[in-house]
Amino acid sequence: MQAETEWLTPYDEVVEHIVREGYHNHRSDVHSNKISDGLFHDMLACCPVLGDDYEAGTIGHWVNVRAPGGRNRFLDLFIGEPDPSTGQPDFRGLRIAVEHKSVITAHRNRTNRYDDLRRTLDAINPVRPEAIMVATVLLGTATRVLNVPDFVKKIRPDFEEAIRPRLSRGDPSLWDEFRAGISENTRDDPRRTRDLFRTIPLRNPGHTHVCGYDAIQIVPIFVDNVNPPRLERENDLDLDIVGEYRRLLHTICAAYTARWHLG
Repeated sequence: MQAETEWLTPYDEVVEHIVREGYHNHRSDVHSNKISDGLFHDMLACCPVLGDDYEAGTIGHWVNVRAPGGRNRFLDLFIGEPDPSTGQPDFRGLRIAVEHKSVITAHRNRTNRYDDLRRTLDAINPVRPEAIMVATVLLGTATRVLNVPDFVKKIRPDFEEAIRPRLSRGDPSLWDEFRAGISENTRDDPRRTRDLFRTIPLRNPGHTHVCGYDAIQIVPIFVDNVNPPRLERENDLDLDIVGEYRRLLHTICAAYTARWHLG
């Protein structure tokens, strides 16, 4: 599949960060924060009414906000009206909620990440049904991944000096050196994961009575922590990274305009 390539997306920044760090740390929220920052910047640039509301102080944005329905559940990106008494995010004034998930290291975790998105929807919808619900999913395409955070770093006290400089540089000896730290995926796993996330309910911009996400983007990315990472702009999964990112921004702006500026 030939995809558009002229735009850089927040997902490109994730790849650049992996290159700089040497590996993908699935235990860290740094990548979700980078996507949140880039997405919010692009929202402001592409949606004038949202940008005007932000400049006027009508709305603010926050990352990693504790979500309703559980002490350990956090919303990756909160855009909405602050509590007038504290200036802090208030879910009663939520306008855009964004969740980021990744299924990169092991596709056996796809069900857990799917359930995470469903639980977020179930927690927020009763509190603020008109909030725009958005999700992004980084979909790993590698058939094997070297698990650096949970294995390599723990068994090599000289990790920083001897191992990190070799990661994501194409050193095949890493596969033999850390054989017990490899997560295996099948060639069909990316498609199965894509198909599972496509079953999450979606709704049209005007249908706030429906419990569903307004937009979900699934982003194919090659990360194995041995070879250089890349966005899979050309893929056989029918996923157009740039085109779908543009549509994501358009959907957010259309829904935002309809819900808060046409009433």
